Amino acid sequence: MDIFGILSMIGGLSLFLYGMNTMGDGLVMLSGGKLERILEKLTQTRIMALILGAFVTAVIQSSSATTVMVVGFVNSGIMKLTQAVGIIMGANIGTTITSWILSLSGISGDNVFISLLKPSSFSPVLAGIGIIFIMTGKDGAKKKTVGTIFLGFAILMYGMEAMSGAVAPLKDNPTFTGMLTAFSNPVFGMLAGALLTAVIQSSSASVGILQALCMSGAVTYGTAIPIIMGQNIGTCVTALISSVGASKNAKRAACIHLYFNLIGTVLFMLGFYAVNQMVHFTFMTEAAGAAGIAVVHSLFNVGCALVLFPFANKLVSLATFTVREKEEEQVEAKPAELAGLDERFLDTPSYAIRLCRKAVKKMAEHTKESILLAMELEHSYSDEKVREVERLEQLIDQYEDSVGTYLVKISGKDLGKEDSHLWSMLIHSISDFERISDHAINIAELIKAAHEKGLTFTDQGRNELDSLGVAVRDIMVMTENVFDNDDTQLAVHVEPLEEVIDDLVMEMKQRHIERLKKGDCSMEAGILLEDILTNYERVSDHCSNIAATLIELQSDELDMHQYVDVKVKGSDTFFKEEYMRLKNVYLLP
Repeated sequence: MDIFGILSMIGGLSLFLYGMNTMGDGLVMLSGGKLERILEKLTQTRIMALILGAFVTAVIQSSSATTVMVVGFVNSGIMKLTQAVGIIMGANIGTTITSWILSLSGISGDNVFISLLKPSSFSPVLAGIGIIFIMTGKDGAKKKTVGTIFLGFAILMYGMEAMSGAVAPLKDNPTFTGMLTAFSNPVFGMLAGALLTAVIQSSSASVGILQALCMSGAVTYGTAIPIIMGQNIGTCVTALISSVGASKNAKRAACIHLYFNLIGTVLFMLGFYAVNQMVHFTFMTEAAGAAGIAVVHSLFNVGCALVLFPFANKLVSLATFTVREKEEEQVEAKPAELAGLDERFLDTPSYAIRLCRKAVKKMAEHTKESILLAMELEHSYSDEKVREVERLEQLIDQYEDSVGTYLVKISGKDLGKEDSHLWSMLIHSISDFERISDHAINIAELIKAAHEKGLTFTDQGRNELDSLGVAVRDIMVMTENVFDNDDTQLAVHVEPLEEVIDDLVMEMKQRHIERLKKGDCSMEAGILLEDILTNYERVSDHCSNIAATLIELQSDELDMHQYVDVKVKGSDTFFKEEYMRLKNVYLLP
């Protein structure tokens, strides 16, 4: 092989790896996080976990991605080790689909239908469709994602053929064939396969490279089989790297993946070569084809799953023994929703952003709890309740910090239109929920100060504050329901109520001034009342922001300020009617 042949092989390999990566990313984006949610929820039985692991891996074309995902699930407490072992076994079966797809490049024949199955026949068509979809599709649209998958597959196949063409002359090269003969040694071949796969971190890609080499006709089954065995061990490196710095259970999940492939390889090698010593398989000296590699790859992985499936609990015990419980480091306890925000899920941003959605839903629940508890203090004061409001405020701050940081990391990923909308809604909403909890603290501290100083409001002032409190409670409960259910129909009722609350606050301040003039209320108690009113008003403002953000993103037309301005100006008939209705509902005594 001359320098140009080497350059052709490097170019083909580069196109192959890039195409595989591009196609995989497109498949992950097209799944929209649905596959990850399926894995999370439907793995209660081990056989179901195995089936789902195989299915998900076949769809996203990467056992490494599935296994890293499982490590993330276990690390965040979403999944138990006993569930993870089934998915890991299934992932090894699912990854064999890639080798069957790549084996299409080895099809030969003059029949027109057989020719149509050859990648050289349909890849140009897919490339053409893909580039049209990419150029005409909007950013984040499914059309563009499908185009990326088609183009990635076409590039992958072109790279496969380029590699095959570049190595074809090596069939008669004594140096090359001599080197391959060395790999016929089971140990050397296994080490070579493991090293190659560990470097490129994809067993599918390394099997594809082996299939391309096989098309030269110089690779025998005796050489290919040990390499395939090693490739299954090398693919464990990705999960092992991913488990660094993770919890003990996450490390155990990575160990299960390693032990499954390692034990399976040892059993296969011992059994296969022991039988070969007795019967001397004739096919070992025959040239391996792309389809033959796919057959060996599938038989090994399916066979390992069948043999080791009954001993799944033993694999868990072995991993637990390897990573001892006594070595567990003390880590700061986190709410389950925040513990689930594992960085391993950032490679599947659609799923990651839905984990954020789940966390912010819990944040909204805590926020509602904090403001309602603070409002209770006016009638049933206790230091325990004040401390609980403070605890909730600190917890909500933790949610804002963790979710906000995670969302910033997601922003650097490719997001579809739906995910981009969800990202915008979450990034806006977390600050509003956090500010509401701050106002809950303010209200609790103001009531605490009044309690400690023995200050009381007039009966009229208390009655007015109770009426306003009902409106504030209702808008908070309504806003939490709006956010929790993405309910735009309910969201349009928030802004009219916010305007009514503004009017109530203004009217209460005017009445308070009149009482001050008459001497019915002390100046110090009056200042505290004014501050409480201001915090109530701010709570309703943040509720309005949350509802308006949801409406804006659903309509994809107005921004939040435009929406609010339109309503306040009264140009919306529904707003005017709803405002008048609510004004009659929430009247001051």
